[in-house]
Amino acid sequence: MNTIYKFMASALIAATATVATAQNTTAAYFTNDYKFRHTMNPAYGNDQNYVSLPALGNLNLGVHGNFGVKDVIMDNPMYGNGSNDRLTTFMNPNISVGDALSGFNSGDNKFMQDLNIAIFSAGFKGFGGYNTVELNVHEFMGFSLPYGLFEFAKNTGNNVYNIGDIDASAQAYAELAFGHSRQITDKLRLGAKVKLLFGGARGDVAFKNIRADLSGTEKWTLSGQAEANVSLKGFTYKTEMKDYNEEGRGQYEQVNDVDVDGGGLGGFGMAFDFGGIYKINDDWTVSASITDLGFISWSNNMTAQSSGETFVFDGFHDVAVSSDFGGDELSDKSDKIGDQFMDFAHLSDKGDKGGRTTGIGATLNLAGEYTLPVYRKMKFGALSTTHIRGKYTWTEGRLSANWEPLSWIDGGVSFAANNFGASMGWILNIHPKGYNFYVSMDQLLGSFSKNGVPLFTNSSVALGMSIAW
Repeated sequence: MNTIYKFMASALIAATATVATAQNTTAAYFTNDYKFRHTMNPAYGNDQNYVSLPALGNLNLGVHGNFGVKDVIMDNPMYGNGSNDRLTTFMNPNISVGDALSGFNSGDNKFMQDLNIAIFSAGFKGFGGYNTVELNVHEFMGFSLPYGLFEFAKNTGNNVYNIGDIDASAQAYAELAFGHSRQITDKLRLGAKVKLLFGGARGDVAFKNIRADLSGTEKWTLSGQAEANVSLKGFTYKTEMKDYNEEGRGQYEQVNDVDVDGGGLGGFGMAFDFGGIYKINDDWTVSASITDLGFISWSNNMTAQSSGETFVFDGFHDVAVSSDFGGDELSDKSDKIGDQFMDFAHLSDKGDKGGRTTGIGATLNLAGEYTLPVYRKMKFGALSTTHIRGKYTWTEGRLSANWEPLSWIDGGVSFAANNFGASMGWILNIHPKGYNFYVSMDQLLGSFSKNGVPLFTNSSVALGMSIAW
């Protein structure tokens, strides 16, 4: 992306083009020898020692949101009748307002993409319990877009739009984690992790109280506050001089691009995981954990702000899309809409405002499981997961049924409901001595375009391979 706020445009056109989820697959929480269960609750150990395959030991792919590509890219009603483009955006004037806006939530429209790759992970018995060492890479990107923004982009002809607030956030960091768990009593097991965090980049964009007015003019008058804060080594904004759309106001300096010279570590931090497991009796077990309770202190904060003055905006314009759109096509269209967002943001470079400290987003898990007394290889579980991340906080409840027919194979199926809808999940875990392989889905994959672009949000797949003994 050429600008930090162009990724807001990507949410409009390519929100689901690349997907990954940071939390481990919750469908695996009740799977006995799933090697990475300790990432959800550090109190869990394993029956085996293990070393993950580099970058392939624990890979999670998925996305969450309440809108997707299918809501933004639509069939062009003018195809074959004056247009050679089979597809277009919802902003096409030949698409009715009702059809164009039907896919968007009347409140906030959210999209969240995370990435978690285990570069290295190992677990071993010793020191009176079970120990883990991990090197992970985490990335997060989220958008919160009000219904009024899409209504304004469609331009239904109303005189005034109280658009509201727009938020976008992204971060990337590496994590070196050390964990230990042990049996405290016959019924209680506790665990904890300490994590050293190495910040790569953090970006936040916020629009507050955006208002668009068309009364008495032929152009949109915008008001409100906008601010972008980026922490990244070697990062600078690029600017250009532009003419105001109003006569007599002269020129202004606007951020139109960014540049990164060199790069490197942009911050350092620390985080902790805490968890516990309590065995009520032979049949019932409860557990709880909180993970990623921590922060990163960034060394710089490159800031760009709007002037706060009212200004004239030409509006958003429809972008045609070819029938076989893929990654390059999506990138190109995102850039075009991103250019429109740059004019919409109306930002000026304010330079480096010094360091800042941000949270990384914690997760709270509460669970209970029941083992069938008459058939101990079958158990049922209930899991509540809350991802605490400010505006991007969301909660999921999951019911699972798990079966371990043999000592070296287990799996399960699950049903979940969260802020974005309901889904089915499953896991298969194969773990003979010497080897472990698992594959899991928290949400079944939806439909794709012919070039592999996901058309729906809320789909995921996870897999991993390890050496075990």
